[in-house]
Amino acid sequence: MAEGVESLWEVAEGRGRKPQPGLAERIVKATLASKPAGQTHWSSRTMAKAQGVDASTVCRIWQEHGLQPHRQETFKLSRDPQFVPKLLDVVGVYLNPPQNAVVLCVDEKSQIQALDRTQPGLPMKRGRCGTWTHDYVRHGTTTLFAALNVAAGTVSRHCFPQHRHQEFLRFLRQLDAEYEPELDLHLVLDNYGTHKTPHVQRWLKRHPRFKVHFIPTSSSWLNLVERWFGELT
Repeated sequence: MAEGVESLWEVAEGRGRKPQPGLAERIVKATLASKPAGQTHWSSRTMAKAQGVDASTVCRIWQEHGLQPHRQETFKLSRDPQFVPKLLDVVGVYLNPPQNAVVLCVDEKSQIQALDRTQPGLPMKRGRCGTWTHDYVRHGTTTLFAALNVAAGTVSRHCFPQHRHQEFLRFLRQLDAEYEPELDLHLVLDNYGTHKTPHVQRWLKRHPRFKVHFIPTSSSWLNLVERWFGELT
């Protein structure tokens, strides 16, 4: 009434809730250095109860400081003494592939459960989603061998009941038959024992078109076929 309509755009002095000195620092320190009893991480409500504030205040402070206690990411540092040379070799093949050659990222995805439903489901229609039975029948497990063609984005694949060197050699023979004989095949592989057995080494010596590039240990992220496995999962 005293200042007119224009005064509605500003908050008058002395209005609103007073900030608590040190509250943000206290909540951030508790979030980083402690956990609630019997729980894996703080929630906004448990932290609000412990600090005597509203849950929305905790959310605001976490957002301002970039904290997300409910999230976790996995990691593992490679201890391979040849990490840098192997890294440069694999990345070099990706960025500057050899002439008249195909770069293939090869790996196995093991322990895939072969499940089947006990009864046929109903298809989706207007007003109703597709259905399947809650129970299933186990048909054992299978192993998917896959080779991602980096340039074309295509995947050569085959399923085997096991993932021994015998199955790996059968998959290499499949790749040998799929690609033109005048092309070299550069394989990006991890350090799984099946890839380094004497049988495999002798076969590779008899087939010089296959060039092997081993990624460093604990560095599966360097093998691009793992991206495809992630999408498949």
